[in-house]
Amino acid sequence: MIDVNDLRLNPEQFRASQRARRADESLVDAVLAADTRRREAVTAYETLRAEQNAFGKRVAQARGEEKQALLAEVKELAGAVKAAAAASEEAKADQETLLRKLPNLVQEGVPEGGEDDYAVVRKVGTPRDFAAEGFEPRDHLEIGELIGAIDMERGAKVSGSRFYFLKGVGARLELALLRMALDQAMEAGFTPMITPTLVRPETMQGTGFDIAHDAEIYRLEADDLYLVGTSEVALAGYHSDEILDLGAGPLRYAGWSSCYRREAGSHGKDTRGIIRVHQFNKVEMFTYTTVEDAPAEHERMLAWEEEMLAKVELPYRVIDTAAGDLGMSAARKFDCEAWVPTQGDYRELTSTSNCTTFQSRRLNIRERRDGDGQKGTRAVATLNGTLATTRWIVAILEHHQNPDGSVTVPAALRPYLNGLEILPVLAPR
Repeated sequence: MIDVNDLRLNPEQFRASQRARRADESLVDAVLAADTRRREAVTAYETLRAEQNAFGKRVAQARGEEKQALLAEVKELAGAVKAAAAASEEAKADQETLLRKLPNLVQEGVPEGGEDDYAVVRKVGTPRDFAAEGFEPRDHLEIGELIGAIDMERGAKVSGSRFYFLKGVGARLELALLRMALDQAMEAGFTPMITPTLVRPETMQGTGFDIAHDAEIYRLEADDLYLVGTSEVALAGYHSDEILDLGAGPLRYAGWSSCYRREAGSHGKDTRGIIRVHQFNKVEMFTYTTVEDAPAEHERMLAWEEEMLAKVELPYRVIDTAAGDLGMSAARKFDCEAWVPTQGDYRELTSTSNCTTFQSRRLNIRERRDGDGQKGTRAVATLNGTLATTRWIVAILEHHQNPDGSVTVPAALRPYLNGLEILPVLAPR
């Protein structure tokens, strides 16, 4: 969550952030009012507690009737102290509830507005001109069926809509992508992690997801556990309630996991193929670093994502996501969107977010400060970014397709496919 001390010192900055997000400004004032009530309640409790302690000394020294009278006052005072303590805890809980509703402070320079108000940072590569090549491009599902890579029909039979089987070269292609991503991450100093896909509510909430109202989250009610939509959740919780040593630089983890999203509210959108599905696999970068280093680490994460896109030879663009499309935890987010020929548009393949200290405050993750005249501990910054996911197959199949429906394998992926250069069309059976 945000630092209430920062909010108290500069409330207009947070109001401006809410305006940029197209969110409720009055929440800032509600938090401030709750903070005032909490501090007043704490002061009242501490005053009464001090009075109670002073009475204790007087009682110890008193005798006879004076002592009996004081004991009666002490009893009455004890009731007042108990009530003040309860009021203090209630005020603290009220403030905590409101603070958890307030999203992260957006960084300077983030575009204002909603989903369509992003700013294009750059475009890299040129979409293929299929008309010039003399053939009409097939979509990824048609290609996937021709090369025996995707089976949506049996996925629906087994699990319902928006489920699928990757088989043959489809399964091999996904594994090749994820392995290449993991190798690149390790070269950059990330520790590879196979992460849990079920987490406790405090971990899900701590990462910034609203488990009470987020319709995207799958919940196992009998166990009070939640299926993650990204390994970011498990990796954020990995160091909860810990004090980290960042003296040697950032702590970097690369999580390999299956991910689950209900896709609530997306009826009729991207129902064909594997663009928008309930289950997929992903390699996710996650970093713990200092507040000062976080912007530079964010740029490094974006560069690593672009390095992966270059390896699979896809044209793409980078966008600076608008404030209203950031989500609760992110202060800034860059998306890399690849060109999908049959849609005539760019579609998101990766995103990287700087969550500043928002998640670490919720999860109580701190760093020790023993240098440069600083002592004690403070909240760390957390960042995340996608290196590869199932959706990449969509853009790879469509962009690298051949007139007969076969697919040319990008050179960087071939070593992960035992040197395979072409994903061939299967003979009819």
